Amino acid sequence: MHFLNDYTYHVYNRSNEVLFYTDDNYKYFLQKIEKYILPYADILAWCLLPNHFHFLLVANSEGVKLINEKHRNETQILSKNIGIVLSSYTQAINKQKQRKGNLFAHRTIAKALNLHDNRYIDTCFNYIHQNPCNSGIVTDPAEWKYSSYRDFLELRNESIVNISLATEMIGFDLDNFADWSKFTRDEQLLKGIF
Repeated sequence: MHFLNDYTYHVYNRSNEVLFYTDDNYKYFLQKIEKYILPYADILAWCLLPNHFHFLLVANSEGVKLINEKHRNETQILSKNIGIVLSSYTQAINKQKQRKGNLFAHRTIAKALNLHDNRYIDTCFNYIHQNPCNSGIVTDPAEWKYSSYRDFLELRNESIVNISLATEMIGFDLDNFADWSKFTRDEQLLKGIF
């Protein structure tokens, strides 16, 4: 993964099995995100589902800095830290479930959305929040507590989302968020976020 300063990315990965078994698993993953990702990117939206995750984030100048390691020259801090989050989470689940091996089925993708017009960022933002409904887990995105959707409805006290940046970049009004977030997505635009 290569990040550019102030670019917006759809970051996602999945497993061929369950990623999150308990509330504590979801919370542990989010604690890792807060520790390793927030200093290096602003999060605009996120959703954790039982077998995959999505983040919409904007890389910052610290996150795109290069570091040199013995086994990898010129690795970006944000890229390295995403690897730390996934590796440490895999180790925790392997210990919890007495399993071995990779937990994630694929390499993590970070798709730059700035290369298109802003409609791709809007589409990704709403896709992430509608994902629990599209997956058949809930009928209303507000029912799913492992998503930033509730942050925008002000149903949670603490948030890892930069709400003011999200509203500024995407251009929606918090008072009308629930209605605005249900807009019909263009299939062509959806292809562009992956």
